[in-house]
Amino acid sequence: MKILVCYRGSDVGKDLIHLAAQHAKAFAADVQLVTSFPGGEKTTTQQVIEAEEALEKAKKILTDQGIATESHLLVRGKTAGEDIITFARENACSEIIIGVKSRSKVGKILFGSTAQYVILKSDCPVVSVR
Repeated sequence: MKILVCYRGSDVGKDLIHLAAQHAKAFAADVQLVTSFPGGEKTTTQQVIEAEEALEKAKKILTDQGIATESHLLVRGKTAGEDIITFARENACSEIIIGVKSRSKVGKILFGSTAQYVILKSDCPVVSVR
């Protein structure tokens, strides 16, 4: 079993890692940590460096608990939602864990929601953490 964790290194990220560790131990699963950027002018070198550092810290937390973990920084010209769904399908992930933000109704309409996209398009169960 593989668990995909959509990781951005935020405060919610700690909760995502904690839940992923619980699920990985309970289901004898591997963890795939994923961060996605659109690339091109929309992604800065600093963002990539910070994302790589955050992924490595999260990976260490999980591997220190004996959980097989891989980290992936995706910069493929897709939206984060598209990247997550594509990665989950390409890697036969059995579960996706994603953080959600509280937003106003107008904010959701104007800016969309990666979590909403993932929940609606995923072929596997999605666990959201707030």
